[in-house]
Amino acid sequence: MSTQMDEDIKRWTAKRKTALILDIIQGKTTVAEASRAYDLPPSEIEEWVEEGKKGMENALRSKPLEVKEQFERQLRELQEAYGEAMLELRARKKLNSLLGNEDDK
Repeated sequence: MSTQMDEDIKRWTAKRKTALILDIIQGKTTVAEASRAYDLPPSEIEEWVEEGKKGMENALRSKPLEVKEQFERQLRELQEAYGEAMLELRARKKLNSLLGNEDDK
């Protein structure tokens, strides 16, 4: 990597992740090489790369979304999905109860 990193990294800080992501984007290393070198699952590194790309895209917007706004939007979406799932679950339990399906309660 372009920045000096200890061979045995205990904690992947944002700065270290950024250095690794930049090396991958610049073609200095690959996900597979980094995975082997740092004993990390390739999927985790790929996730970092995707998050880095999203962050860059947001930073380059004419009106960047604040991180807090992004998380609040995601939280609202998750809460809505959870609420819908709970309603469906309750409706199924009620239907099963009315139909006498004791195993499905």
